[in-house]
Amino acid sequence: MEQTIRLDKYLADMGKGSRAQIKEAVRKGRIMVNGMTAKDPGMRVTASADHVKMDGEDITYALTEYYMLNKPQGVVSATEDARYRTVVDLITGRKRKDLFPVGRLDLDTEGLLLITNDGGLAHRLLAPGKHVDKVYYAECQGRVPKAAVDDFARGIRLPDGLSCLPAKLEILSVTGTEAAAVSKVLLTLREGKFHQVKRMMEAAGCPVTYLKRITMGPLSLDESLLPGQYRPLTEEETEQLKQL
Repeated sequence: MEQTIRLDKYLADMGKGSRAQIKEAVRKGRIMVNGMTAKDPGMRVTASADHVKMDGEDITYALTEYYMLNKPQGVVSATEDARYRTVVDLITGRKRKDLFPVGRLDLDTEGLLLITNDGGLAHRLLAPGKHVDKVYYAECQGRVPKAAVDDFARGIRLPDGLSCLPAKLEILSVTGTEAAAVSKVLLTLREGKFHQVKRMMEAAGCPVTYLKRITMGPLSLDESLLPGQYRPLTEEETEQLKQL
């Protein structure tokens, strides 16, 4: 049997105001439950059965939400920031107010980011012992040495002391003259240390100039999403993530 939830919590969870603001909305007769004006902000409602309206707008309850975002440059992977827009700010169609990014991408990094309020799923995806694969596309200055493919596969120790787990490096192309070569690579990591892709490619002598994450576990970036765009995960994508 589904549990009931207080009306004020129901509406607060859906981002319709603080408990105090919702209490005032009830007092002013702005909230209806099953066609009747609500009189008590503490009344119990059943999310799947009761019909809640606020200011004439239907308010459906979502216990969890899952969004795929193509993170653009210049936006921080956080829930709030005093200087920059956050990735959560971009999810304008969200119902819940407690969404957060699963992991982080640097300010100048683009690509796949999962936005949710499912803390258990986030923990499983980020747990060090899970070693969930993440694939990055990078453009780098210089010619990536072929020896780096074997070095990364064995696992390298960076000059700053960071020991990296074995990673898969695929050199897609190298263009330009030796003095101004540009390398395009795919790098698959099973961990997510601070600035790891940039630090690894720097150690290979090829500083990163552009970085984009394209997969995380079973989740692949939807190619139809432009930077800054998002969509809800499909049921199949959500189930695949939950099986990790």
